Amino acid sequence: MTKLWGGRFSEETDKLVEEFTSSIQYDHLLYKEDIEGSRVHCRMLMRQGIISQEEGESILKGLDEIEGEIERGELPFTPELEDIHMHVEHRLKEKVGPVGGKLHTARSRNDQVALDFRLYLRREGKELRGLLRDIQKVLLEQAEANVDLIMPGFTHLQHAQPVRVAFHLLAYVEMFQRDISRLEDWHRRTALSPLGSCALAGTSFPIDRHFTSRELGFEGPTRNAMDSVSDRDFAMEMLSILSIIAIHLSRMAEEIVLWSSTEFSFITLPDGFCTGSSIMPQKKNPDVAELVRGKTGRVLGAMVALFTTMKGLPLAYNRDMQEDKEPLLDALETVKGSLKVMTGMLKGTRFNREELERRAKEGFTTATDLADYLVRKGVPFRDAHGIVGRIVAHCVNQGLELDRLSLKELKGFSPLIEEDVFKVLGVKESVDSRDSFGGTSKREVERAIAWWREVLGEG
Repeated sequence: MTKLWGGRFSEETDKLVEEFTSSIQYDHLLYKEDIEGSRVHCRMLMRQGIISQEEGESILKGLDEIEGEIERGELPFTPELEDIHMHVEHRLKEKVGPVGGKLHTARSRNDQVALDFRLYLRREGKELRGLLRDIQKVLLEQAEANVDLIMPGFTHLQHAQPVRVAFHLLAYVEMFQRDISRLEDWHRRTALSPLGSCALAGTSFPIDRHFTSRELGFEGPTRNAMDSVSDRDFAMEMLSILSIIAIHLSRMAEEIVLWSSTEFSFITLPDGFCTGSSIMPQKKNPDVAELVRGKTGRVLGAMVALFTTMKGLPLAYNRDMQEDKEPLLDALETVKGSLKVMTGMLKGTRFNREELERRAKEGFTTATDLADYLVRKGVPFRDAHGIVGRIVAHCVNQGLELDRLSLKELKGFSPLIEEDVFKVLGVKESVDSRDSFGGTSKREVERAIAWWREVLGEG
């Protein structure tokens, strides 16, 4: 097969090289963007008088037919044609004859691929934002359903202070909101079109890059042709965002694995999102959460791969940059799949009320409340901290929780302790005392839920 770029060469490309350099196995996913960019480029060439109206109409008709063939699975993809750009152009010339070659006037595969990939990722970014909204809404539903349920809050995976389950869930809603914000910022930074930059230096043809930018939904054209074709910041930044999303999902998955274990028994996962053992009939394994946790390494690996590829490249385009798409496309699908499956699993997760409330009382989770009580009696906080530390040590030795001590025992550590101390030692009282903005009291959690309902359009 004669290559579209083969005029310079006297020998055919070795089959090994064709297979090694081909990217069609993954960049065929960009066919819609490639054809969309070609349509707009064609209309611009017509508008500028670079090709005739008749030639342009023939090209546009051929592009429409090619898009239909691809969507129906009728256009075979082969390594010989390397990438999606050459497949479309080769098929166009088969359909409309030599005039099909005029489509490539004032354009290079360098600016083509930069355009296609930007368009594709901008579309994928919108879908990602939608999936993040979906998981936020499920978390919000669970928070509202469990607003009165109290659990132990942890630091260092040790019981720290009691919190509302809803409060804990809303922390993830906040995380995913930052992911959405990052995607929105990224979308603004990809609002310029590289089409018309050509190989690296622009073109001598009288093209209108502002027209093509507007037609493709961009705010304008990129300002430097060399940067336009060699820039992959948008791909690296997308991988950074995907990596942070994956890490957020992994942290949630880790808690799901822990909470569903016999040792915690905080939650019961839906059967449809668990698997069993081939040898142990009693097992109900949180495989979905484990795989989400595991796939995070795959996403992080994709980010490192592209960053490493780009770190030593001179300007402008280098073939190394073909390695941008495979890791990023895989990371996109991995994160999208993880978001979908986690959303489904969370929707059917049930919180085990009795176990959570029992465990919330363990581990001296109201010790800080006791220290605050002494501070209100005039004791400096550092002194109060030491007093309560000695009380906890006494409880450990006696095998007791704080609320099981008598007033006489408590007064033995500080004469300032009175009967009213028992009002601060209950977990419900502890939780509702934390009424500062962003705290875990019922009033603050309900305020946060109402705010998120408005943000997510769920009110």
